Amino acid sequence: MTASLLEVDELRVAYPRRGFRARPVEVLHGVSLTIAEGETLGVVGESGSGKTTIGRAVLGLTTPSGGTIRFGGQDITHAPAKQRRALARDLQVVFQDPYTSLNPSLTIGDILSEPLVVQGINGKDAHARVQALLDQVGLPGDAAQRLPREFSGGQRQRVAIARALAPRPKLIVCDEPVSALDLSTQALVLDLLVDIQRRTGVAYLFVSHDLAVVRHVSHRVAVVYRGDIVETGPAATVTSEPEHAYTRKLLLAAPVPDPVEQAKRRAERHRLRETPPAHVHA
Repeated sequence: MTASLLEVDELRVAYPRRGFRARPVEVLHGVSLTIAEGETLGVVGESGSGKTTIGRAVLGLTTPSGGTIRFGGQDITHAPAKQRRALARDLQVVFQDPYTSLNPSLTIGDILSEPLVVQGINGKDAHARVQALLDQVGLPGDAAQRLPREFSGGQRQRVAIARALAPRPKLIVCDEPVSALDLSTQALVLDLLVDIQRRTGVAYLFVSHDLAVVRHVSHRVAVVYRGDIVETGPAATVTSEPEHAYTRKLLLAAPVPDPVEQAKRRAERHRLRETPPAHVHA
């Protein structure tokens, strides 16, 4: 049995509100999930569901108010800065917007070599690693001498993926990595992520609002509704035969080319909207 790489147990996150004596608002109500080595867990939900907060807590960008996060058997729930820097070798992230996630004043070569130099890799070895990364994500070798503005959105996201792969991590948190791209480019980037996982064994925590996108890359899916995981299971099952009403609503929101089928989906979504799913705390 494959060992668990990431274990999130009863994770709670609360954000402060403005105003004197205002009570914090809890956005995660005790979320639990696991990711095995080499596995992709898709975390899906609408805007405001709390799905992105899960990824931010794992990365240390949000402070949990309860629960534990273990990575490789090590408790990282409240890891200090020094421990987080050490974790960067094994835990990386690909953000949503390829236009703002890259430093516009650095060449692609500098962007990719930066995390390698921080790890103490010498210039010659770093250069060789950069060339290998560019090849791995399907970019030409001369891309290292160019600036981010010279590339399309899909190419920039490939650079962001290459940067995340640079230290050879065990887990990459993918936070809506294709939502800013057009449909044809989305498919190319998703196929790239699947291919990279097949060749390197890296695991993904893949956060998205799109059930169709999650189905394309995930082994398992966790559906988040108002801070709770309401359904989890194999991706093929959850994305085709969902049990929870909220998951069915997400599935019906995906467009289809058949106008008759689309009309049926619209009517079913309206029916589900009239009877919203129950909010059950963990």
